[in-house]
Amino acid sequence: MADGVLLVDTKLINNGQGILDELKKVTDKPVTHIVNTHSHADHNGSNAFFPPAVEIVVQEKGIPRVQQQFKDAPQGVPDRGYKDKLSLFRGRERVDLYHFGAAHTDNDTFVVFREARVMHTGDTFASKAPPFIDRDSGGSGVAFPATLGRATREVKDVDRVITGHSAVLPWQDFVDWAEYNGLFFAHANASMKAGKPAEQAAKEFAPGEKFKGYGAVAGGRGGAAGNFGVIYEELKAAK
Repeated sequence: MADGVLLVDTKLINNGQGILDELKKVTDKPVTHIVNTHSHADHNGSNAFFPPAVEIVVQEKGIPRVQQQFKDAPQGVPDRGYKDKLSLFRGRERVDLYHFGAAHTDNDTFVVFREARVMHTGDTFASKAPPFIDRDSGGSGVAFPATLGRATREVKDVDRVITGHSAVLPWQDFVDWAEYNGLFFAHANASMKAGKPAEQAAKEFAPGEKFKGYGAVAGGRGGAAGNFGVIYEELKAAK
């Protein structure tokens, strides 16, 4: 921006100075805005390092969770929330924030830098492995594929994505990620209807050669059955 810098996420607590040191390598402008992609502390932990004048933006469902984290450091709490979409700035500096529904949490934000044709996915796409579905923060393995599907359809003119924890990847990798999660849920749903335990569903999941590098199926912090167990629990609760 002409007058300052927008940060996406601030990492864990005590990373503020390190972030500023890295920024100084590319610009002398001050940080004026922070967007937290969701309410987890590894993405907003250093909010309070920055001056109170810095505007912090988060999807509205994440506001009470971040407020609780920073009850003793009020400069770290969000100043602004939004429901489905918010555009910051104008013209070449425009940044669009989108919330398409529950996935990793219930307050995930996709951050689109229009001029750069880049989207930050937060932890809706942290890496090429089963995602962490944080049910305690409103995350949903059932809604995850639909949320990703909306993003692939409704976000336009993006060439690259910045993942929540690993890399900068081509847009097509994000489209493939959405497809993978759709296959994951479809298999979980069909397996549960067939009376198969989550452990068996995990062993039998075979998304194909296209996704062979997508990490251990038993990942996602869902126990031995991985996210299949998480999805099973959610489907049972919805009955």
